[in-house]
Formats: sequence, C-alpha cells, structure tokens
Amino acid sequence: MAEKNIKLFEDFPPISTEQWTEKITADLKGRDFDRALVWRTNEGFNVQPFYREANLSSLTHLNQLPGEYPFVRGTKTNDNDWYVRQDIAVSNAEEANAKALDILNKGITSLGFVLAKDVEVSEAFMAALLKDIDVTAIEVNFETRCKNKAVIDAFVAFLNTTGVDKANVVASVANDPIGRYMATGKFCHGAVEALDNVKSNMEAASSVPNFRTVAVNAKFFNNCGSSIVQELGYGLAQGAEYLSQLIERGVSVEDAAAAIKFNFATGGNYFMELAKLRAGRMLWAQIVKAYGANDAACKMYVHSETSNWNKSAYDPYVNMLRTQTEAMSSILGGTNSMTVAPFNKVYGESTEFSERIARNQQLLLKEESHFDKIVDPGAGSYYIESLTESISEQAWTIFLEVQEKGGFVASLKEGAVQGAIKAVASKRDLHIATRRENVLGVNQFPNFTEHMDRELTDAILCPTDERAADAEIETLAPYRGAEAFEALRYRTDEFAKNNKRPLAYMLTIGNLTFRKARAQFSCNFFAVAGFDVQDNNGFETIEAGVKAAKEAGADIIVLCSSDDEYETFAPEAIEKINDEAIFVVAGAPKCMEDLKAKGIENFVHVKSNVLEDLKGYSAKLGIN
Repeated sequence: MAEKNIKLFEDFPPISTEQWTEKITADLKGRDFDRALVWRTNEGFNVQPFYREANLSSLTHLNQLPGEYPFVRGTKTNDNDWYVRQDIAVSNAEEANAKALDILNKGITSLGFVLAKDVEVSEAFMAALLKDIDVTAIEVNFETRCKNKAVIDAFVAFLNTTGVDKANVVASVANDPIGRYMATGKFCHGAVEALDNVKSNMEAASSVPNFRTVAVNAKFFNNCGSSIVQELGYGLAQGAEYLSQLIERGVSVEDAAAAIKFNFATGGNYFMELAKLRAGRMLWAQIVKAYGANDAACKMYVHSETSNWNKSAYDPYVNMLRTQTEAMSSILGGTNSMTVAPFNKVYGESTEFSERIARNQQLLLKEESHFDKIVDPGAGSYYIESLTESISEQAWTIFLEVQEKGGFVASLKEGAVQGAIKAVASKRDLHIATRRENVLGVNQFPNFTEHMDRELTDAILCPTDERAADAEIETLAPYRGAEAFEALRYRTDEFAKNNKRPLAYMLTIGNLTFRKARAQFSCNFFAVAGFDVQDNNGFETIEAGVKAAKEAGADIIVLCSSDDEYETFAPEAIEKINDEAIFVVAGAPKCMEDLKAKGIENFVHVKSNVLEDLKGYSAKLGIN
C-alpha cells in the first residue's frame, strides 16, 4: 500500500510578519520595538530581531550555485577546503626551514615567511629556506617590506632548479605599496614608480600561473578600528585602484585580477564577518566584470586572519575563544586560506604551546567538525542572506564615494578614508569606555585575581605609528580597543608593587535584591582598574558597615542599596566616613541631585564612562 504524502503544517494558517510584530509589541508591554529589539550596528544599518522568507524576495543572487558568477556562494564547487596557514619570522634561512618542516608535519598546509629587514634574499637563501619542502603540496607566502622583486626572482629561480610543474605551485608575495602609503604617508620612490614596480613584479612571476604578487591588505583597516563595511568597501576600492593602474600599464584585466590577493582580518561579530566574505566576492566580481573580464577572472582570492583589534593582554586565554569564533566565521564564509594568531601575540613572542593551540583550532574545525565538507552552509538563511545584502549595499556606497573622488589614492590624499575610519574608531573607543561594546576580561568581567607579572611596554599599550617624518598625507595606525583599559590597570599593578593595592569595599545594606545586584556591578566596575574588591552579605546599620570598611583598610567605600533607601543611607554614610575614604553610591537614584547638594559626588551606574571614571579614582588615589 502506497504511503500517503502528508503535509504536516497544512492545518496551521500562515502568520504574516505584521502579525508577528504585533504579538512581539504586545509582549513588550509599552516598550518601543525599535529601541528594545533592533540592533543598530557600527556598519550603518539596523539588524532586526527576526527575519522571514519575505526578506529575501528582492535578492537576485539566490539562484546561483557555488562556483557561479557572481560567486556570492563561493569560488569552490566540490568542498569547502582551505589552506591552514602559519607564519614564520625569518632571520636565518636554515632555522626557518627547520621550523617549516616541523609544522608541516603537524598539519599546516600554508607557510607564511615573514622576512626580517636585514635578510639578504638570493637564490642560495631561497634554496636553504625551502629545502626538502614540496612546494606543489602546500601554499607558500612571503612578506617583506622592500624586497618583493628579489623574493619573486629568487623563488622563480628556485622553481626552475627543482623542475616542478609551476602550474601546481600556489604562492604569493604581499606587495602592497598603497597599504604602506597609508601607514607611512609616502611612497618610497613616488607613486608612479611604486605602481610600475607592481607591474614589473607581475611580469617577473608570469611563469608561475598561481603566483599572486599584489596584496590588498584590507586587514589594515580592521586593525585601525574600522567597521566591517569600511574594511570591505575600502578594500574593494584599493583593489580597483591596483586593477585600473595595471590595466593602464598594458596588463590585461584577466592577468591583473589573477595577481590580486585580498587579506582580510576577522573580528568577533560572528555572522557579519561570515556575510562580509560573501558580500565581498559578489562585489569584486561585479567590479572586475565592469572591466570586461570573463567570469573566471572575477573570482576573489581571500586570505583571512584573526583580528588584532579586539585582543587583550589581560586574561589572554580569552583570546582563544575570540580566535575560534573568528576562524569559524571566515571558514564558513568561504575563505581560501586562514591564519589563526597565537593567543599571546599581543604581548610577546609566540611559544610552542600558543602556536600548537592556534594550529589545532583550525585542524579541529577541519578534521572533527568537518567544516571543509560543505560549500556555503549559510546559504538560504534569512538572516545571513539579509546581512550579505545589507553589507554589500553599505560597502558599495563607500566604494562609489571613493570612485567619485578620483580613486583610492586620491581619497587618501584628500584624507577622506582616514577621516572616516578614525571617526568610526573613535565611536568604538567610546562604546568600549562606556561598555556598550564589551572586551571580556578587560572592560567587563575582569579576572579579579590577575596581576600582570610581565612588562607591558609602550609598544604593547600604545599604537604603533609608522608615520614618516616627511609624510605627505594623514596616516593610519593599528591599535587595539583594549589598550586604554590595559594601560589603566597596568599602572595599578605597577603601583601595587611598592604600595598597598587600592581596596573598594562594598557597604551592602537594605533591600536584598538591590544591594546584591549593585554590589556585583560595583565589584566588576572597580576590578577593571585592578583594584581589590570586597563584597559583603549585608550590614544592619550604616555605622557597622563603615566601621568594617575602615578596619579592612578600604580606600573606596561603595554604598549598595535601593534607590528609596539612598535618601537616608547615603548622607549618614558620608558623614561617618568623614573623608577617610572615597565614598561612592552604586546606581543613579532619582534623589541623585539632592545627594549631590549634600556633598556626595561619586556615582557608578550603567551609563557611566567607566574608563574616565576609573582614571579619576586612580588619580585621587595617587596612581599616576
């Protein structure tokens, strides 16, 4: 007997988006829907609390398969495999070669050789560096400041001596003179010569079909505090600048596009970072197509690496959690290769342990979670498809603005790119200072018992500015969002080496619910600065609480109670403290102005600028 085809949901009437919105609005009990549930991103668009099939009705790319133009679903067709990359600092060829052979046996499939400034590149150097390495089985990448042509010549000469099929070699040199221009403010030998060299590098590598010699380091924008759409939009504009400059110098659009490699950084915004790569492939395909290229030439080649901007020197093991989600975003977004930075990169040299963890994070995703099996697993998701569209629209707007100013270099000379990125970075800094953007372990939920036992130098705590003395333009400098808080806490740790560490004491009294919640909030607040904190179960009287605080040696006494009780508790507390400690009220009670009139100046609450307030308390305690 044939089984009847049963449709399980026919008995349920369809529910419209309007009906869902009405139900949610009713459940909000008077709160504004947009203010309560709509997420306003740094990228310039809103993210709704839910998405439905109707949100996809206007999208045009949904019928494309992986490997089909405009490649929003990826350039791969059979699987989602990627190169697992690890970088090696090279000052000695033999030592770097030994390390390369070691990590190749531990699962690495892509090597990044970062050459020191004083390295002399020659055929003999390259032969020693790549000794016993099968360059057809892995990806080989080089990073060097001023020796790109020498590296290319030496690498091609090495391939000629080995007799390998060059068509099977996948390699790159991170030659990005425009990126250096943004950081230093000048081209080494002028813009024309720098771009002429980009062409000559291409020609030197022409015998190796998969040797990409032009780098678009969009990761630079990310690590300067840009938004996701700025990283993408300006990265595309920079890529288009290289493309047009090469075409003007007689290079075909297909050859020019094949030489370009995009290097993106991946931050902690999981779904948006995934959607960024999908949007980037789609937009780049359209840009290259506009120059008359064939579909195959429109593919974007992407290397991803974990962002440095959101990493921390305090509570550094949290960096492992950050890099894990970042790797997942990039891989599910269809990256071609991935670098996971060791968790301790921000404050020192990597160790065998930190490098092993970084490698294994990718290997686990590949070998145990099977992220390499399915192409574009996010396809069809209402949320991811909508994010892809929103990001592409905003990034395209940025791209067009750059083109209207005459191109990317012209926009840099005008200062438009730098000004826009610094404005977003400043906004993000404020969000971190006020804890609207959290850096776990730094501005929120610090490890109360962690005291820095290593030196945090100026290079760690301050932006690395490479601006040349005779810079022609405003420059950009990478930094980390956590730096200001880390500098504050580090000063406390240094102060405590020769002095008593400041103690913030919770004077908890009255309403149980309010006093516990506010004590937890305040402990978290003051521990961010590296102060010791002491919570308490509660006191029967203000007098008992103040007495206990003084006996404990409190430098800061925080009154934790309810708004209604502050009107009587706070004046009594400040009188009994008698300037023997800094008095703070936890919360922003309605009677705040009345309390201020009675000489109570300090309040901590969710709208506080945590960074500036803690700087103020540190100064009062003599921590400079």
